[in-house]
Amino acid sequence: MDTQLLFVILIIVTALLFDFTNGAHDAANSVATIVSTKVLSLGQALVFAAFFNFIAFVVFGNEVAKTVGSGLVDVNRVTPEVIFAGLLGAIVWNLLTLYLALPTSSSHALIGGYAGAAVARVGFGVIITAGWIKTVIFIFIAPLLGFALSYVFLILISWVIYLMKFKPGSVTSWSRHAQLISAGLYSLGHGSNDAQKTIGIITGLLFSVGYIKTFSIPFWVVMAAHTAMALGTLYGGKRIIKTMGQKIFKLRPLDGVCAETASAISIFLATSMGVPVSTTHVITGAISGVGAAQRFASVKWGVALRIIWAWFFTIPAAAIIAFVLFSVGSRLF
Repeated sequence: MDTQLLFVILIIVTALLFDFTNGAHDAANSVATIVSTKVLSLGQALVFAAFFNFIAFVVFGNEVAKTVGSGLVDVNRVTPEVIFAGLLGAIVWNLLTLYLALPTSSSHALIGGYAGAAVARVGFGVIITAGWIKTVIFIFIAPLLGFALSYVFLILISWVIYLMKFKPGSVTSWSRHAQLISAGLYSLGHGSNDAQKTIGIITGLLFSVGYIKTFSIPFWVVMAAHTAMALGTLYGGKRIIKTMGQKIFKLRPLDGVCAETASAISIFLATSMGVPVSTTHVITGAISGVGAAQRFASVKWGVALRIIWAWFFTIPAAAIIAFVLFSVGSRLF
């Protein structure tokens, strides 16, 4: 086994490790509402989310993977060392924010790290501006869309409950059952968008070393990425679940249904357009939306603002870490 192949295997393992940390970090997004509303226990919810994360590849194509792998950075100028440094930058940021219990974006950490390492090697000319424009636009659109949809959904459902004179007990009962559907949809969306990012990175690696002649995604890469994400989801991120589920706004089952459904719609839209969005951004916006629909002051905007600051720092922070790692590594080796 030659040195290049060993290095490629190491990078693939690292990419799947990132996917695992993505699942662990973002498991909170998939199950925070369903756990905080006590529809499922934490263990049940993690198994539930992992299943839908895994089967997402059956439902969706690979447009997001193509964007991440070849639409943000010129893949013809990428080397395995660039991808390795980019992944390490994203993993370091993920682990740091996991320790701090900050629900930041694993997606943005990955693309930030990838870009930072590529710039360290080639310069800013390696960046594909068009791909970044739509990605950056959705940094703002995704959480706002989640906020707006969940706000409208809760208002509309509340009016129906009022007009039909449903009793509170019956509302809680049917909304707890409905939340199983909404949480499943959200987990499906999470798997469809987030796993594709690692798929794109691994495919770009295989292309950069000539193991595949065109940017075509091997099926084994799809299976490996979804498996790693599902296992990471099973591991879970308990501290972040608490932040997402209760610290922004204390959720009821009905709130969970609205937030998860709004988030799923937003992510499905982005995935169909091939845009790598932050599932963390979307669910945070949606949770804030249902809180604001009931009483604007009830939302703990200080916690939300802390999360927003972490969003803004994620891409540049991961890029800087990867830039430094590549620069230091290229001098040492």
